[in-house]
Amino acid sequence: MPFHRSSAGPGGLPPEIAFLRGEGVESRLLIRAAADAAKAGTDAATALLNAGLMEEAAYYRALARALGAPYLAGPIRFGPGLRFPESLVTGLAPLASDSAVPWVVAPRGQIIASLLGSPRRIGPVAITSPTHLREAVFAAIPKRVADYATQDRAWHAPGQANARESAVWWLLVLALTLTAGLSLWAALPAPLARAVVLIVQSLFLALTTVRLAALAIAAPITAAVPPLTDSALPVYTVLVPLYREAAVVQALLRALAALDYPPAKLDIKLLIEADDLGMRAMLARIPLPARFEVIVVPPGGPRTKPRALNVGLPLARGDLLTVYDAEDDPDPGQLRLSAALFARLSVRTACLQARLVIDNADDCWLTRAYAVEYAGLFDVLNPALARCRLPVPLGGTSMHLRVRVLRALGGWNAHNVTEDADLGMRLALAGYTVGDLPSATAEEAPNRFRPWLGQRIRWLKGLVQTSLAHGRSPFSNARRLGPLETLCAAALVPGTVVSALVYPACLAAAIWAFLVREIPAAPRFLDNLDTGLAITLFGTGLGALILPALLGCIRRGWGNLVPYALGMPVYFLLVSVGAWLALVELVRAPEHWNKTQHGLARTSRRGHLRHHARAGARKTRRVLIAIRRTRHATR
Repeated sequence: MPFHRSSAGPGGLPPEIAFLRGEGVESRLLIRAAADAAKAGTDAATALLNAGLMEEAAYYRALARALGAPYLAGPIRFGPGLRFPESLVTGLAPLASDSAVPWVVAPRGQIIASLLGSPRRIGPVAITSPTHLREAVFAAIPKRVADYATQDRAWHAPGQANARESAVWWLLVLALTLTAGLSLWAALPAPLARAVVLIVQSLFLALTTVRLAALAIAAPITAAVPPLTDSALPVYTVLVPLYREAAVVQALLRALAALDYPPAKLDIKLLIEADDLGMRAMLARIPLPARFEVIVVPPGGPRTKPRALNVGLPLARGDLLTVYDAEDDPDPGQLRLSAALFARLSVRTACLQARLVIDNADDCWLTRAYAVEYAGLFDVLNPALARCRLPVPLGGTSMHLRVRVLRALGGWNAHNVTEDADLGMRLALAGYTVGDLPSATAEEAPNRFRPWLGQRIRWLKGLVQTSLAHGRSPFSNARRLGPLETLCAAALVPGTVVSALVYPACLAAAIWAFLVREIPAAPRFLDNLDTGLAITLFGTGLGALILPALLGCIRRGWGNLVPYALGMPVYFLLVSVGAWLALVELVRAPEHWNKTQHGLARTSRRGHLRHHARAGARKTRRVLIAIRRTRHATR
């Protein structure tokens, strides 16, 4: 929503900050906030608070004095009619019937100027800060907030969201179907049995070809996209779910502070679990500007990342939104580029996926293989799929979304442990496309096998959950997607799991048949067709593993990692172990979230471990000095 600037107050300052002169706030801070607001096209109060020029509580105390209204700083007793998220979105909540005033308000932006211009328009109210109002609402109705985060997806599309039904039942049905199919195939006459084999081989060949075709498709050209002016940029929400991330939180805050985006238009929400007392205490000691909001997610189940995201989504103030993980270090210009691309693209492009790049590739063999795997996915496969407007396998981080579309889809599925894959499928089924965002986000890969395996189990388990959730109506979904889109979705979601499950057996059978035994040549062409297809499938399968990773290394300029791309067939054996264990965990603990520990990297390709910390520390010191000066000025 565009901001309509109000008339200037005393001294030429906007009215939402002009009254602070009488509170003893330094004029230079107010002048700077007014200049920042004019440049960004927003209100001066938001510019003042988001830049850390004044504490939020101090500002709202001063506002209450200017309005002659009581300020609520302690526990708030709410009355009937308290709603989540409506009471927080409007910034207006009812108070208990015996309170001195009927309402408490935490105004933002233009509403502040309106109140100052005509305080009697809304009647007697109490004032509090937006942060205090949110904390009080969460404390008053924690179960309602938790239920909203868990069930909102089910309310929007129950046919797609219910991943909690027994996985044992679904797996049993699939096993019985497969057993019946094999028994029927064994009883068929030889010509029909061969025809069935040819059909299955052709299907797998088509699925493999989806990955190989990406090699011939260039990424969309976006380098010439003109940037938007600060005033034309939309408000951008950044959601960052955190759980036991003390080792990397300082680096994360430095990376978020380095984002090249007007502070007045940033809405950064750090989502913390209620039992993570260490993280809560650590963040409480850091004087963050108002553009950073620490939200404690009420207790509840399931304990998953998408549930935390669903708590933050209804409170998002931005038109655009992205998600970062604790270890992420996005390119500082990523939000600007995303906003510029969204402004040029069709409204049917609901998401842009940035390039995820492994920063600690030099730690060990495992991280090198992980890095080339990511290079093949995010630098080759995803850009090609985006160019062809096919379903794209989203990353769990650095996907940039239109908030309007995300809310219409009901947010994330709280019960799916690979929420990005589920969201990508729902976007495709709703007729939206995903674009490529040629901007890097550096990530830390697990450098030990057990954490790597736990992460892979979670991902593959979530792909099975996504396949089961959207596989209830396969023909209906196929009609909605279209034939090529259906083939692509099948290859990327259930196809990824099935290929990982059967890979060791197929690899062993191929080595035995093609390298140990002699391949017999039948006198007729049709009799050789299944063997020829098997050889072709074996070759294309290896090519689909190696060639995208190889091309990704070339595009990244990682010549030293090319040999590790050639080792992808060995690496995929480990992926197969994860796939089988994912099925076991799907039965035993379908909603269990295998937490990946961060902050263990020993190397950094972007030099973060050597240079970034010093640069971030200097920036952090500058912010702290400005905040201390502001506190002194407001006393």
